[in-house]
Amino acid sequence: MIIDYDIRQLTPYINWDYFFYAWGMHNKPIDERQKLQEEAMSVLSDLEGRYKAHVLFLLIVAHSEGDDVVVECGTEESGFVRLPFLRQQQPGSDCMCLADFVHPEHDRIGVFATTVDMGLEKDFDNDTYMKMMVQLLADRLAEAAAECMHEAVRKTYWGYAPDEHLTMQQLHSEQFQGIRPAVGYPSLPDTSFNFVLNELLDFHQIGIRLTESGAMKPHASVSGLMIAHPEARYFSLGTIGEDQLQDYARRRGLPVEVMRKFLTSNL
Repeated sequence: MIIDYDIRQLTPYINWDYFFYAWGMHNKPIDERQKLQEEAMSVLSDLEGRYKAHVLFLLIVAHSEGDDVVVECGTEESGFVRLPFLRQQQPGSDCMCLADFVHPEHDRIGVFATTVDMGLEKDFDNDTYMKMMVQLLADRLAEAAAECMHEAVRKTYWGYAPDEHLTMQQLHSEQFQGIRPAVGYPSLPDTSFNFVLNELLDFHQIGIRLTESGAMKPHASVSGLMIAHPEARYFSLGTIGEDQLQDYARRRGLPVEVMRKFLTSNL
């Protein structure tokens, strides 16, 4: 499923706290932050009609097998694709893995990517202030697109929470059922996982390309998973051992040294 969003559709979903933080304004007085937000809203108004944000998502029949989630998809001869995940190992942790929140017999899982038109990164190179302003707004729009899409998935496309009625503050504080872990974040730190998602989604459909490190271009892009389990929660993977690194590399079908490069900060 592909959805194109106008900027005005996403503006209510912007989390301004992260915008202020990016400007170093999170500890400034309210009136200073309000002035910056008003400037940003004016820029968004100018960008309206010229640029859009784009969402690509897929809801797939799935089940868990150990630390893997197996999804039914016709991209391989077998009709199944394995999504390998990592498990907390450090003492004192809950030893959680994202696969724990997917039923071992029959379930569903969502995969997604969001981005903005590349012009938001290239069209303002001659104005340092506007380049920074638009780039930070583009980041917020990509995140807002994920928030808006996820709400529609919960209420309509997947429909496991059809009666959900949350304020924007409640959405931003993630008071909805399920989780939306993004690639590169604490529970899913391996950016090479983007190559796995790309096989399922074909990022190119919405203009995303991947670098050798798994980073997405445009920079203002988000990718990840949607898990519906009511007890699912976010966690930080933390440090893993050599044993899990080798097992993960085996499950990914890649050399250990390749995976070591992607997981350096977790070793």
